[in-house]
Amino acid sequence: MARRSDPRNRAYTIGVIVLGAAVFVALLFLTELNWYVDWLIGWSIAAFLLYGIDKAQAKRGGWRVPEVLLHLVVLIGGFIGGWLGMFLFRHKTQKPVFKVVLAIATVIGVVLFYFFVLG
Repeated sequence: MARRSDPRNRAYTIGVIVLGAAVFVALLFLTELNWYVDWLIGWSIAAFLLYGIDKAQAKRGGWRVPEVLLHLVVLIGGFIGGWLGMFLFRHKTQKPVFKVVLAIATVIGVVLFYFFVLG
């Protein structure tokens, strides 16, 4: 199990921030979508990939994505990718805290969607 100070944790964090931000910025310039929709897509892709990587590593018995990073990414907008990753990879389905965090993130995301897109 990777410790908190493990360099892989830092690499995951930097990688997911770069990925989520890069997809968000690319969508801002390449699409006519609302900026918040671009935000949700960018962070959902990042969350989905993190869930997939963590599931693959769990099967191999390798290093893992820190759970706090998975939670953080879904809370900042990656909840759609989190739900998809959970069910398509069948990952973290037995841990109630993941469903609770995803539910909270979904409520926050829907409220923000109402204000930024529909409001």
